[in-house]
Amino acid sequence: MTPTTALLEPSLVDVVAAVGQAADLSEQTRRHWVCSLGQIAKWLDRPAAVIPARWHSVRISVAQLHHARVGVTAKTLANHKSNIRAALRWFGKERDVPQRGVRLSPDWARFRDRLDDRIRDRLYSLMRYCSARRVGPSAVDDEIFDEYWRYRAQTTGQACNNTARRFMVRAWNASAGAIDGCSLRQLTEPPVKVAEPAWDAFPEGLRRDLDDYFAGLAKPHRTLDGKRIQPCSRSTITHRRAELVAMARLAVRQLGVPIESLNSLGALLHPDVVERVIDAYWQKNGVEPKTGTIDLGKTVLRMARETSCLDQAALGRLDDIRVALEQHRREGLTPKNLQLIRQVLTDGVWSEVVSLPNVLIQQACWAKDHAPIKAAVAAQLAVAIAIETFAPIRLRNLIRIELGQNLIKPGGLNTPYWLVFPQYDVKNRVDLTFRFDQKLTDLIDEYVHDFRPTLLRGSNSSWLFPGENGEPKNGLLFSKQITVRIQKAIGLRMTVHQFRHAAAAVYLKHHPGDYETVRRLLGHRDIQTTIKFYCGLETIAATEEFGRLIREKIEFHNDPDA
Repeated sequence: MTPTTALLEPSLVDVVAAVGQAADLSEQTRRHWVCSLGQIAKWLDRPAAVIPARWHSVRISVAQLHHARVGVTAKTLANHKSNIRAALRWFGKERDVPQRGVRLSPDWARFRDRLDDRIRDRLYSLMRYCSARRVGPSAVDDEIFDEYWRYRAQTTGQACNNTARRFMVRAWNASAGAIDGCSLRQLTEPPVKVAEPAWDAFPEGLRRDLDDYFAGLAKPHRTLDGKRIQPCSRSTITHRRAELVAMARLAVRQLGVPIESLNSLGALLHPDVVERVIDAYWQKNGVEPKTGTIDLGKTVLRMARETSCLDQAALGRLDDIRVALEQHRREGLTPKNLQLIRQVLTDGVWSEVVSLPNVLIQQACWAKDHAPIKAAVAAQLAVAIAIETFAPIRLRNLIRIELGQNLIKPGGLNTPYWLVFPQYDVKNRVDLTFRFDQKLTDLIDEYVHDFRPTLLRGSNSSWLFPGENGEPKNGLLFSKQITVRIQKAIGLRMTVHQFRHAAAAVYLKHHPGDYETVRRLLGHRDIQTTIKFYCGLETIAATEEFGRLIREKIEFHNDPDA
């Protein structure tokens, strides 16, 4: 791996060289510091030559390292972090390296002194970069700023998103107008997504049609073939409404559709409008439309059919749009979920996830006397993670587990738990049944008897994970707590829903091609859904098996006794 950017200041390579030649340091200190500098650079997966030799520049990236993911103990990682911090501070004093970057040239120092504190703090890194590049304040333009932003992204752990860029550009433009006699160029500010026009500005007919449509979805209703289905969840309704409102705003703001013409749901869903909106989304997506754009074609067609707001000719055109989009749909998991699957299938990682509930319940037992609420939450998370590893259910089902209803002991008091959900409580309307083993049963019993009463706060709720006022625990809060606790414990960022993907990947690794079992495990109604998402995982197993075969051939060839 070669450096992609030439540093404008000393790097870790310079620190290693200086430490190795330092007569004022003991041999043991030199050895430890050099070792830690090399290890940290390796764990950051960046060449030492592009890592700045300043603690303030690397501390964020170093702090994000987790001992489980780099394969050492927590104590070892802490020692390496302490050593690199000490080495960088020593180097800064020895070589007179500024703590926060390159010293300012006289021009930039004068410019800095004329700024107020708020603007100065936001522009410091840009000023240092330009000082090192010998670029004066009057020469800074969009091209220079783009080069600085790339340098910032490649050499520091600072935020490099559009929001951070917008704040810095605004600070620069404010300084350009605030300093008299200083000719500075205005920089181009990244555009801000503005929700306009306001929804109240749209015709009343359109707003009323949407209200009526979503009010119907919130109640038990029937599909086009007459089948009765349960009300849509609040999140589904919120998402669909946001899609339509965004469509209407884009049509008016960007495509020039007269706002008064969108006087009904039929007008918004008309093929002439939908086709232009989808083209705009597609152009923004790039060469291939994203999944959201593809799904939008299916959504508008379904809504038009359910509301009967268009004639057959218009429905046919919408169907043509949907078919054209579906040809670009990519099967399988998203890149984010594939990244998680690769981590889960790495030797030892899934074992850490499965073992985590036992660690958490031990922590809960230790903290029970002096921090009962903290201990109860730890025990609650232990049970939730343990259930998800055995029964990868959706978050909605997880938070609504009821003792005696969903979590039962059909064989009697001293028998293992069963987790059951009737089809009307499951998204895909499929019965779910999981039989737990005795160890998981013991873990749940310990939580129910020793920790759950603390969380009930005097209520008589039957929820396994009680919240406030007798309700189940808030799903968003619970999901975040689970994700944060897993990440803190083992360095793996994993959401509740991703337990489903992990379960499928782990099972298919040991039982290639057994999609029927995965379908039943995840509660899919159609096996094609299972195949569509997880057929690509066989490629991972195939390449792993091929690599094992090649390694065996190499070892056999190199074995003189073979």
